[in-house]
Amino acid sequence: MRLVLPTRWRQRRLSMGALGALGALAVALAFPAAAQSGDIDALLLADAPAAPTVAARDWQLFSELAAGQVHTLLGRDRDNQRVSLDLQIDHSLAPGWRAVLADRLDVSWPPQGGQEHPINTLNEAWVGWQASDTQAVDLGRINARFGVATGYSPTDYFRTGSIRSVVSVDPGSLKKNRQGAFMLRSQAVWDQGALTALLSPRLAAQPSSAPFALNEGATNASNRWLLAWSQRLNDQFNPQWLLYGEERQAPQTGFNLATLVNDSTVAFAEWSGGRSRSQLAQALDLPEDRSFHQRLSAGATWTAASKLSLTLEYSRNNTALSAPAWRALQNSASIGYAMYRNWTITAQEMATHNMYAVYAHWPDVLVPHLELNAMVRANAADHSQLHWLELRYHWSQIDLAMQWQGSKGSARSEFGAVPHAWELSVRKYF
Repeated sequence: MRLVLPTRWRQRRLSMGALGALGALAVALAFPAAAQSGDIDALLLADAPAAPTVAARDWQLFSELAAGQVHTLLGRDRDNQRVSLDLQIDHSLAPGWRAVLADRLDVSWPPQGGQEHPINTLNEAWVGWQASDTQAVDLGRINARFGVATGYSPTDYFRTGSIRSVVSVDPGSLKKNRQGAFMLRSQAVWDQGALTALLSPRLAAQPSSAPFALNEGATNASNRWLLAWSQRLNDQFNPQWLLYGEERQAPQTGFNLATLVNDSTVAFAEWSGGRSRSQLAQALDLPEDRSFHQRLSAGATWTAASKLSLTLEYSRNNTALSAPAWRALQNSASIGYAMYRNWTITAQEMATHNMYAVYAHWPDVLVPHLELNAMVRANAADHSQLHWLELRYHWSQIDLAMQWQGSKGSARSEFGAVPHAWELSVRKYF
């Protein structure tokens, strides 16, 4: 994966045409797979002509109205409504200086998870100084994301406690719509490589449940640091090595690699390892000796001439519970099970050792400007599954989207506990 200095906003595509709804639904049923691959998209070949774009600007604002229904585990149907405002600014203050702001407000009825109706997430707010063409320094709240995997990313070390409002189980949405940590970031690039250093201090011990809190207790609960070094070996291999540290924790090492197998296939692997307590010991605060644990995600993305991209991904986390231990916890007292599930959700970690996933992204499916995204995740221990599907039509300044999520498995399985839901949304760009 090539590490580069921060980039400007990607320009939005102009869209024209009509919505082929019936045909799109038929395709959706035929391809129950997954979501976009973000970090490895740059390695995919694209020989289609470039889409027309609007003039670049240093800000983007959209509002979104959404309504849907949730089918709860108790068998009741509950109506949901949501209003969202999303603002992102990337402004040049002076030669070599820039300011970045990303803020999102979600107002939901009923409120998410018993919280207040409005939840504001300050995703990013930082100032950057580019000392030269090869060096840059940034200070402020930064959403630092690492990893080449589409779904579960072992080297995405700053994801813990970053989610304040969930509007979609799409992995891309979860990685983007989260609160960054306050940190100092320094980057240096050279002809064949790059080095990034992060230093994130402890600001608060406990997260705040207030709707407009900065949530330092979740994203800045401890002193943390990270070094990421990438070096191009040849035209196909540009690996990245990471070293991550946190107070009262042993350092963790990481590795990322994505490579072009042929004109239509990209293979990727992401690994992290180090001494740590098990997830169960961390969730229940058990006095357990640290041992070496490792996490892995690996897979491949294949892109067809029709623009359909399919990603197959396998994830392994031996810090999580084995199949027998997971069954024992499911059958144990509710308090231990609930504490472990809440911990894995907050940390965005797998509940058990093994997970399989399929993701799909299909722009211009059947008609121009209609986009299909889908996902299937499967837990190998309890055989539960999570399904997600989105159809999105793009006009020049308006998106119309339909999302559906479903699950398969018992009420105490990892994905069977996820309720079935659907949502229709309209997004207006300004």
